[in-house]
Amino acid sequence: MKFKQSLIFATLATAATLSIAQLQQGVRTQQGITKTEIIIGTMQDLTGPLAGYGKAARNGMMLRIDEINEQGGINGRTIKLIVEDHGYDPKKAAVLAEKLVNKDKIFAMVNTLGATQNIAAMPIMFSKEVINFFPLTSSSEMYEPFHRLKFAVNSTYHEQMKSQLVKLMKQKDVKKACVIYQDDEFGQEVLKGAEDALKSDNMTLTEKASFKRGATDFTQQVGKLKAADCELVVMGTIIRETIGTIGTARKMGFNPVFLGTTAAYSDLIHKLGGKLVEGFYATNTSQLPYSDSTSQPVRFWASKYITKFNEDPSVMSVAGYTSMDAFAKVMQSVGTRPNTSKFIRGMETITIPSDIFGSPVMKFTPTRRLGSDLSRLSQIQNGRWTVVTDYIKL
Repeated sequence: MKFKQSLIFATLATAATLSIAQLQQGVRTQQGITKTEIIIGTMQDLTGPLAGYGKAARNGMMLRIDEINEQGGINGRTIKLIVEDHGYDPKKAAVLAEKLVNKDKIFAMVNTLGATQNIAAMPIMFSKEVINFFPLTSSSEMYEPFHRLKFAVNSTYHEQMKSQLVKLMKQKDVKKACVIYQDDEFGQEVLKGAEDALKSDNMTLTEKASFKRGATDFTQQVGKLKAADCELVVMGTIIRETIGTIGTARKMGFNPVFLGTTAAYSDLIHKLGGKLVEGFYATNTSQLPYSDSTSQPVRFWASKYITKFNEDPSVMSVAGYTSMDAFAKVMQSVGTRPNTSKFIRGMETITIPSDIFGSPVMKFTPTRRLGSDLSRLSQIQNGRWTVVTDYIKL
């Protein structure tokens, strides 16, 4: 009898201890949120073909996170960022997503670079209610089909081509448009955008040529476009493929108008391509932050970035910084006991204003997960990007 009573008292005491512990922990039932931290993850290319993009995005994120944490964090919690290097490999991205979601217990995946990398990781994230926040790709899969945990930041490659291609063709009096594209989800979307843009104006592509991811020789593809007398070439390319394609064309005496997407809007294009890429057009949604910008706030921000990282910022630095700023605004708005549902409601009600870099206003709704469908056009003039059109809405 005494043994049974002792066992009952011990069980009650244990239950009481657990209840107190659970009450004390409170918000710890939400993955990625502790009493003192908000744990988020990102997957960048730090060693692969887009390492320049990945490192810049990581640095931009860290600059804003450090500012936030130095100011006391968000409702008393600091942000902890776990960075992984997927090397631009979708298979590695899936493995790293498994680690970040199930071992590191992140609250959200922020700014992961690459369309196929995000696509590989999303099923793993969504199985544990982890938000995919502002992925660094303009692929439409980042918000379609609808999923409550998807939040995409910028106009898609498809929309960029639909809004800009025909206008540029008319401005340049171009009749023959062609496309060269990377044979993956990214390139296919650029191709589809070009086709749909021309279709809306009762035109078709004169020629198209594809290449495998990682290709370095574009002689065959450029020769095919030259033989078709292409006057404008849409570029489903990123950095080295853009420079390689244009460089090959110049050597062949082939000089059409070249038009790329936000994937090619980078200071690396003119830094590495030099005079070869002069005149190249690309769509964009944020101003490239030159340290001698005419904008004083941009100059100040660029100086702060250079002081911290000992290198010039890029548009990907801006993307990392502004994405973390938006994340912090929403997290601040949901109060001291955040969870996934509250964050989603916050995203659906907040308006994220334009910033010093000229980014468009962003707004999400319960049925739409793309913050903005606006884009504008820039051109490399005298060795640097210059904005040449205002935002164009479809």
